[in-house]
Amino acid sequence: MERHVQIWNECLGVISEITSPQSFRTWFEPIVPVSFKDNVLTIQVPSPFFYEWLEEHYLDMLKRTINRVIGREGRLEYRIIVENDANPQVTILPSKHKNETINPMMSSQDILNPFIIPGLKRMQIESQLNQNYSFDNFIEGECNQLARAAAMQIAENPGKTAFNPFFIYSATGLGKSHLCHAIGLQVKHKYPNKNVLYLQTEQFTQQYVSALKNHTLNDLVHFYQLIDVLIIDDIQFIAGKPAMQDTFFQIFNFLHQSGKQLVLTSDKAPVDLQDVEPRLLSRFKWGLTTELTLPDLETRVGILRQKLYDDGVVLDDEIVNYLANNVKTNVREMEGVLISLLAQSSFNKKEITIDLARQIIDKFIRNTVREVSIDYIINVVCDKLNVGIDKFSEKTRKREIVQARQLAMYFSKKYTKTSLTIIGQMCGDKDHATVLHACKTVENLMETDKKFKKLASEIEKKISF
Repeated sequence: MERHVQIWNECLGVISEITSPQSFRTWFEPIVPVSFKDNVLTIQVPSPFFYEWLEEHYLDMLKRTINRVIGREGRLEYRIIVENDANPQVTILPSKHKNETINPMMSSQDILNPFIIPGLKRMQIESQLNQNYSFDNFIEGECNQLARAAAMQIAENPGKTAFNPFFIYSATGLGKSHLCHAIGLQVKHKYPNKNVLYLQTEQFTQQYVSALKNHTLNDLVHFYQLIDVLIIDDIQFIAGKPAMQDTFFQIFNFLHQSGKQLVLTSDKAPVDLQDVEPRLLSRFKWGLTTELTLPDLETRVGILRQKLYDDGVVLDDEIVNYLANNVKTNVREMEGVLISLLAQSSFNKKEITIDLARQIIDKFIRNTVREVSIDYIINVVCDKLNVGIDKFSEKTRKREIVQARQLAMYFSKKYTKTSLTIIGQMCGDKDHATVLHACKTVENLMETDKKFKKLASEIEKKISF
């Protein structure tokens, strides 16, 4: 074994005993010993930021380790390769004393910041938070009570509660993003100096691809390690990207071990996510996982009234109740109907009445019928089996109704991104386990009963038409 490799291995043996496993893997395993000459050990580090971090956080430990392994005359220097498209530049830097100034060329200002905002210093981070989504205008109900209470605790003490990571899942339009922005805004209000970042998984994907192309992946990882509260929406889109999952795994581990807060959202519970590495899924489950379910009538009314209040509009309770009673799929669609109603009234100078509301709802439903919804699936199944919609949700064990519910659950799971809990609620107020059992029953019948298979096939053709 070459002398410089032997010396560095001895140093690693000392360092591993006095640092945490996570810190050791993050900051020392990536280092490569280069040479040893005249009592100077040269090591190669991945980036200028890496060099600065070691010097700022581990300088005394490194000096003691070098003295122990090499002797009092031992010194340490760093080799950094900055990869350009044409010519990689090699920089050799000595280890500094704490009272020395840092070379401005090696400043943390040189780390890649994917969120550079004109007029700000490069390492000032734009949180990307929507000021309209606060706790003040988030309407609480049974559908989101636990999630809201946990979110408020997190916002008061980010990274210090047991809710880390905080994993929120639900179907589209039930308030996941609103809750995320509310957490971020409250943290920034209480802790102005904390770095808070909200982003969509799609943004992270674009940054990752760009970093690979420009050979700046280490800088991207180090940038995210500067975040105090990292909020990522729609984490399910990381599925099927193993290399990107590995990079996110590094970021997640570092932030979690450093006591930083992670907030993640998805359209599915961690257990239902596919093509995501098991080690990442297990970490998603470390903290609190909570679901946002369909809001009840009272909550829907409250959401509409809050929206009207924010827009400075007064609307009769009768019309508000009519809208809340007739648009039940999700909050976003309900707000869309309200906006359409207000727009029609304003543009056409029409008074807002129940009749106008009915027209808007009819048009809205007709224009969105191409999107396969659970309600649409239930209607198709009931029509095919000659089961009345009013009978579909009755508490009965009649064979035709039970079978209609099972088929509706099966096709809802297959053709929508809705969680099993919500599917169960809309198919007779059943639980998660009942939905799974129904799907398995339908699959078994399709394999063993030709008549049933033909029936299911006819229903599926109409659903997917």
